[in-house]
Amino acid sequence: MQDAHGDLGSLLRAWRDRLSPLDVGFPAGDSRRAAGLRREELASLAGLSVDYIVRLEQGRARRPSEQVASSLARALQLTDAERDHLFVLAGLLPPSPHQVPAHIPPGVQRLVARLGEIPVAVFTASWDLLSWSPLWTALLGEPVRPASGRPNLLRAHFGNLMLGDGGGRIVSRSGSVDAFGASLVADLRRVAGRYPEDRGVRALIAELLSTSEEFRVLWESGIVGEHESESKVVSNELVGDIALDCDVFSVAGTDLRIVAYTAPAASEAAAKLDFLRVTMAAALH
Repeated sequence: MQDAHGDLGSLLRAWRDRLSPLDVGFPAGDSRRAAGLRREELASLAGLSVDYIVRLEQGRARRPSEQVASSLARALQLTDAERDHLFVLAGLLPPSPHQVPAHIPPGVQRLVARLGEIPVAVFTASWDLLSWSPLWTALLGEPVRPASGRPNLLRAHFGNLMLGDGGGRIVSRSGSVDAFGASLVADLRRVAGRYPEDRGVRALIAELLSTSEEFRVLWESGIVGEHESESKVVSNELVGDIALDCDVFSVAGTDLRIVAYTAPAASEAAAKLDFLRVTMAAALH
């Protein structure tokens, strides 16, 4: 009888082989011997070492952690059923429907990968940053990864931190900074009510209550609502201030948020985004 864990390596190889580089934002190239992703590309997408990918595919590593399994599922653009099967083969319990969803459906991943002309990112309902486009990085900087977990918008806002490292920062909003913080807190209370058993949400609230007086006052006010789109001015180290529309879209059935920055065609802001796009492309070659 075949070892159930032995299927993990062969499935990872099959899932990697079926995924087009174009679906993850990589050029297909003429020198590829196979149509799928290379191991080093999967490793880069999942934030893992190439050696660990090799060991998983060869069956020498059989028990990836929950965080690693989730990263692989997102990088391989698995369906919910495939992600759950990956968890089972890894000896893990599939994510509960009572947890804030953190799995990005394949269609959303393809959307983000192909929107190369827009700074766009995907967040969970509790504002953990999951995925982002290269132009998001050019505009706001490489997302700062904490020692554990994922970058989080509320933790950054109420801790006076930046989500991105060195690229740019938001210097003004169509609403006040106080209104932005209140909107985030109202939204988090709504999410906490929707997912009362999610340990990550409870831990985030407890952390912010203990570290931010501003958050504590807003939380104790009992406000409930949904975070909305707004206009923002981003100060970027290469092009200066850029006035952009920031729109938030919800993904039906997942509670994921897609955040996109756009500018009117032929505007000064659009020209600055074009410059960042060209500069980014030149740096990659």
